[in-house]
Amino acid sequence: MKFSILTLGCKVNKYESDALIFELRSMGHEANDELGFADAYIINTCAVTNESEKKSRQMIERARKFNPNAKVYVMGCAAQNRPEQFADRNVEFVVGTAGKKKLLENLQNKGQQLFELPTEYEDDLFSAQTLTRAFIKIQDGCNNFCTYCIIPYLRGRSRSRKMESVIDEVSKLGESVKEVVLVGVDVCDYRIDGEKGLGLLLQQLDKFGKRLRLSSMEDNLIDEDFMQRLASTKNFCPHFHLSLQSGCDNVLKKMNRKYTTADYEASVKLIRKYFPLAGITTDVIVGFPTETEEDFKQTLEFVERVGFSQVHIFPFSMREGTVAQKLYKDKDMSGTIKSERVKRLEEVAKRLKANFLAKNKTAKVLIEEKNGEYFEGYSENYIKCFVQGDLNVGDVVEVTIEKPFKEGVLCSLA
Repeated sequence: MKFSILTLGCKVNKYESDALIFELRSMGHEANDELGFADAYIINTCAVTNESEKKSRQMIERARKFNPNAKVYVMGCAAQNRPEQFADRNVEFVVGTAGKKKLLENLQNKGQQLFELPTEYEDDLFSAQTLTRAFIKIQDGCNNFCTYCIIPYLRGRSRSRKMESVIDEVSKLGESVKEVVLVGVDVCDYRIDGEKGLGLLLQQLDKFGKRLRLSSMEDNLIDEDFMQRLASTKNFCPHFHLSLQSGCDNVLKKMNRKYTTADYEASVKLIRKYFPLAGITTDVIVGFPTETEEDFKQTLEFVERVGFSQVHIFPFSMREGTVAQKLYKDKDMSGTIKSERVKRLEEVAKRLKANFLAKNKTAKVLIEEKNGEYFEGYSENYIKCFVQGDLNVGDVVEVTIEKPFKEGVLCSLA
């Protein structure tokens, strides 16, 4: 039987989908992650915004265009949040975020079953990685409960994978995998015996000689001890996706973000103390309810002062079931105001990215693919690089940065 697993949302979902592909192949099925003809489709859904849930529903119809008679299974955050939204879409079986592997035990069943969210890390899914970059899940759940976010209610409380299990999975990666990205819902809360352990884990993984990269991070992880551990980790890639969400303290407080702009700025300075050319990227939510024009101007000024290498900008999306929805249900601002503020922030972000690229003269690049005449890959500090030459996918090469090009830089072999 041929399965296609289609994934929306975060890198955690991607890891879990890859793991199910591996399990299905072990069961004797053909499985991939391509949107094409298949006998059955598994939709791994996202619920981070209303639009994400909409896209999750639409993916069912997109799949059925390739095979109207295919069986469709649904799992993930949107299914956990509102399983009933898939009830009238002729799907076979629906599960949420817990017990995703159990979906494979229910391929002959119909209906839906939401398993209780676990309190311990479910260490039953392992992904077979064959690409140049491998995503390794080390943590699940979140304890932060930001007022705009529904994910803690869908993924459960924070829980960490045992370090020995992570090390074992990385040790089995093939030589073609040159980079490991550690992912989780809140990677910064990764713990070993109850204590913060992300720095120690990175040091332990360093021995495998693969580039090590972190997914989205929180401000509370950055301190001298953590930065010293990173500096001593030979293969660590100095790219920090440090979530901001707002550059205004009043808005941060209403978001229930547990830091101030002063805390955040101190973290950035500490990062640059150890890694002067670190890529520091971030997320900013524009148009949070009650965000005034003055609040937004403070965000613009803060983003400019920090000097991010890239800013991901999102207009606020009211999520049913969140604290923000309960407190500010009637205070969501117009889409026109949000769009105007997004454009203003985009102008700042574009200028900051150009400034960051200009500071970089050389780079070490992992070649991941070839498109047309250019090989493409990312530098250690996460600059998209385009280079020509006698190269192969999987090569790690030294390059000289020539000039801005497309969404990154044009390079020549050093």
